[in-house]
Amino acid sequence: MMHVLLLGGTSGASALAQRLHASGIAALFSYAGATRAPLAQPLPTRCGGFGGPEGLAQFIRAQGISHVVDATHPFAAQMSRNACAACAATGTPLLALERAPWRPQPGDAWIEVPDMAAAAQALPAAAARVFLAIGRKQLAAFAAKPQHFYLLRLVDAPQPGSLPLPHTQVVLGRGPFSAEQDVQLLRAHGIGWVVAKNAGGDATRGKLDAARALGLPVVMVQRPALPERARTERVEAVLHWLAHGALPATGAGG
Repeated sequence: MMHVLLLGGTSGASALAQRLHASGIAALFSYAGATRAPLAQPLPTRCGGFGGPEGLAQFIRAQGISHVVDATHPFAAQMSRNACAACAATGTPLLALERAPWRPQPGDAWIEVPDMAAAAQALPAAAARVFLAIGRKQLAAFAAKPQHFYLLRLVDAPQPGSLPLPHTQVVLGRGPFSAEQDVQLLRAHGIGWVVAKNAGGDATRGKLDAARALGLPVVMVQRPALPERARTERVEAVLHWLAHGALPATGAGG
């Protein structure tokens, strides 16, 4: 009997949840619990971690999970690694629903770096006004450059005193954000630099289009390395995989 575990948190995960529900496929949606008010889903939903790969393997066995779809954020590397290990241990088929990374376009001024520490070092020595479009989990790397003003866009308001940076302003919002909205945001705050994670997709690419329009440099943090696994960019390919046990001939890469 099919029972799908959908590891979510992306717009692709939400789109797949809608299709699984409409198709009558038994599935469980799992959030990491990173936001206090995640989007409601049409599937039974759980929030929080599993307790590492061993805990996830135990969960898969206990819940009778037949398939796992990893549709987490491209930077949720530990969860993806745990999924690979747990599925290997339990013999459970695993497929990643993973959007393609962004590529620089004509007019872009990207500085591509491997991680957040390198992103902080790529910022100038002189005080600047920086849009940190990276969420809240990896802000500590930028404590090495306390001279800058940092604009943060977060889903949830931070707890007082919880930010590791001395000069910050927080705006709250949940994507998608248009290029026009982000041009207005960057102009309103006098931003001179943008730091972004190469998440891919359309929901948050507006900041890149805005930076290009304004001639701003973008420090682009590349995705972490993950184990080899089957992957697709298309919800339709996931449904085909569930039905037939393989990706469609034209869908293996997207």
